[in-house]
Amino acid sequence: MKIYDDKHIKNVVFVGAHNSGKTTLAETMLFEAGLINRRGTVETQNTVSDYHEIEHERGTSVYATPLHTEWRNYKINIIDTPGLDDFVGEIISSIRVADTIVTVLNAQHGVEIGTEIIWNYVNNYSKPTLFVVNQIDHVNANFENSFKGIKALVGNNAAVIQYPLVIDGAQCIIDVLKMKCYKFSPEGGKPEKLPIPEDQKERADKLHNELVEKAAENDEELLELFFEKGTLNEDEMRVGIKAGMLNHELFPVFCVSALNDMGSGRLMGFIDNVAPAAADLKPEQTVEGDMLVRKKEAPTALFVFKTVYQPSLGQISFFKVKSGEVKANDKLVNSRTGDTEILNHLYIMDGKKRESVPKLEVGDIGATLKLKSTDTNDTLHAPGKSITIKPIQYPEPRTHKAVSAVKKNEEEKLSDALKKIHNQDPTVVIEFSKELKQLILGCQGELHLATIKWILNNIYGVEAKFEQPKIAYRETIQKASNANYRHKKQSGGAGQFAQVHLKIEPWYEGMPEPEGFNIRGKEEVDLDWGGKLVFYNCIVGGVIDIRYLPSIKKGILEVMESGPLTGSYIRDVRVMVYDGKMHSVDSNDIAFKIAGAHAFKEAFLNAKPKLLEPIQELTVKVPEEMVGNVMTDLQSRRSIIQGIDSIDHYQILKCAVPQSELYGYSTNLRSLTQGKATFNSAFSAFKAVPNNIQANLVKN
Repeated sequence: MKIYDDKHIKNVVFVGAHNSGKTTLAETMLFEAGLINRRGTVETQNTVSDYHEIEHERGTSVYATPLHTEWRNYKINIIDTPGLDDFVGEIISSIRVADTIVTVLNAQHGVEIGTEIIWNYVNNYSKPTLFVVNQIDHVNANFENSFKGIKALVGNNAAVIQYPLVIDGAQCIIDVLKMKCYKFSPEGGKPEKLPIPEDQKERADKLHNELVEKAAENDEELLELFFEKGTLNEDEMRVGIKAGMLNHELFPVFCVSALNDMGSGRLMGFIDNVAPAAADLKPEQTVEGDMLVRKKEAPTALFVFKTVYQPSLGQISFFKVKSGEVKANDKLVNSRTGDTEILNHLYIMDGKKRESVPKLEVGDIGATLKLKSTDTNDTLHAPGKSITIKPIQYPEPRTHKAVSAVKKNEEEKLSDALKKIHNQDPTVVIEFSKELKQLILGCQGELHLATIKWILNNIYGVEAKFEQPKIAYRETIQKASNANYRHKKQSGGAGQFAQVHLKIEPWYEGMPEPEGFNIRGKEEVDLDWGGKLVFYNCIVGGVIDIRYLPSIKKGILEVMESGPLTGSYIRDVRVMVYDGKMHSVDSNDIAFKIAGAHAFKEAFLNAKPKLLEPIQELTVKVPEEMVGNVMTDLQSRRSIIQGIDSIDHYQILKCAVPQSELYGYSTNLRSLTQGKATFNSAFSAFKAVPNNIQANLVKN
């Protein structure tokens, strides 16, 4: 196949809400360009991009799929993404490497919650973006409503390039950049080009003039030209539109019927002629602080943005050439590991079909197989100076489950499979909790979890069970308490003897030093699980040798790792060791460790012990008309509403909620709001558990 340079490579990603028609639009563009001779459909399970078995089962995109097409001497790399927020990792990684974002709307529904969620990610990257209103020929299509939604999203920078019209029963599109009317037959395809009808001239002229002004605003030379001539020609408008897109200050709006092949050729022409190419992008700063030179002559640097495992092929690594060029059999260095990787093969991927190529130039997207130690987010660069592309930042998990193999002898197999799933989708987070003694899986929601289960069963052949994770409670005390313990053991020869007297108190930041003790030493221990142990040596007269104090502290710390109420970690206690006894022969470190542990445990149980629970800071974005039901549900979860803000027609609820009450919240919120609300949460603090709940937890 022909090798394209960075001026003739257009990398676009199709994003949008579920059922907006992204996959169908991609299929139609491949058909229009002649890369396929028959268009598949999602329903018949034969599209190029939705080729995974799970996508056929679900009837929806689960993975982001790279494709490509060639149109009028340009190469257009297309990444077709899922529309469901559960698969946000696929969406974010695709946005990261795209040069232009194509946001697809369903003309029946306009801007949906899924559109808004994805827009937030697009906006974070400030990528050039255009909007495509799809299904304009549907009986319930409403272009005006869709455009109002776009304006609510991006402001007055939305610019109509096209709007739909029906003339004598035929679907037409009025193009105010070219000032033409495109009339389509019922079968779609190549339209008939007509003058704009008389009854549409006033509207078309108004929109054309608005587009001229928006184009002129983004380039000083064009602005001067506009003031001089009062207008701009089509080529000048293209320059201004591209500048506006690059500045993230102009958002062209197109309309199509992807299913019936209306308008896709014109959209591809705009992508070719106007949408920014790889060469147009702003310079990118590396982790090392250098500016990445996007030139063919520069040292090679590839960014791996996606990893896929296929049973027949193994690991497929998708990358974007960030600088230089890459050839088959090149040896490149992984900046994270320092390992050298050999790229034995280079491919252009269209779904599951791969086409071998000898090289790829800067700006292009390709794939290679079976890299040894390269994962998603890694940079491969030419030997010499290190280059590290800034990694993709993925959102934190919103759903957590404890996972284990149904068959105990498959635990290792499960662990290996989960590592591969994480590498393929970094929004799946796997962590073994030493505290809970559970393997915890974090993901984006119940649908995401169902997909993980399917992959484990069908791809890796391992059956796993998913349960509610235990809660990482903490134990502490509410008052002071004294205790002493004598450890004495005699079993022939040298025995064990130690006696420890100590006092414990609740610790808090800034508290005064203890009174009534001769303080001879103080040690503050920052506990791995949060909080502190403050340990005082208050021994007088050498009744316990100083060399045994570390052993006493060690015994106390062992008890603090498994508290006497629920086995949870203990935190925020200070201990004063003030008396005891030792034996010149039988005393040793073990004896004082045991004595210290028992004395601390007894004192702890007499110090009004209290359970603390983790509190999450929860932010919920919910449509105004649904806020009542959401708040009622939150109150049933022992939440405290800390604030309410308004953004457009949404309410933003900020709450503090016990972690134990958030189990299943993702599913419940989706059910309450028909999927129109979103949330995120982060750990906030530990707070005291209500007495009735503590009693049940201690009992169990």
